[in-house]
Amino acid sequence: MRLREQMPELTGATEWINEAVTKEELLGKPTLIHFWSVSCHLCKEAMPEVNELRDEYDDELNVIAVHMPRSEDDLDLGVIRSMAMGHDITQPVYVDSDHKLTEAFENKYVPAYYVFDEEGNLRHFQAGGSGMNMLKKRINRVLGVESK
Repeated sequence: MRLREQMPELTGATEWINEAVTKEELLGKPTLIHFWSVSCHLCKEAMPEVNELRDEYDDELNVIAVHMPRSEDDLDLGVIRSMAMGHDITQPVYVDSDHKLTEAFENKYVPAYYVFDEEGNLRHFQAGGSGMNMLKKRINRVLGVESK
């Protein structure tokens, strides 16, 4: 995806964990969409920081997790559910076993982070296990607040 592109529709999930959401429900508030996988060590390391962002910006920011399998071993829904519970992922989780959303985002990485403004336009993208301070700065910019 390119900056300023519209958020794709959140359709085609194999399953939703916690709750299902639509793009329309997310508009009106900035949104962080993060891609992760049960087999990704960096994803597991970053999850507490993603959860901190979710909790800190609870009323101001939508947070959606997308489980993107990297191999056949990542397709077990029981393992995905268990990992989500074990890592305190209480936000909606789009299980993308068929890579429908992954392809719509043209995403190739886990972890990967996409920040959309309240109108659903992509304002920031980053991938990899580091740079959470940069992610927080970009979220603050989209929210129009000074760094917390």
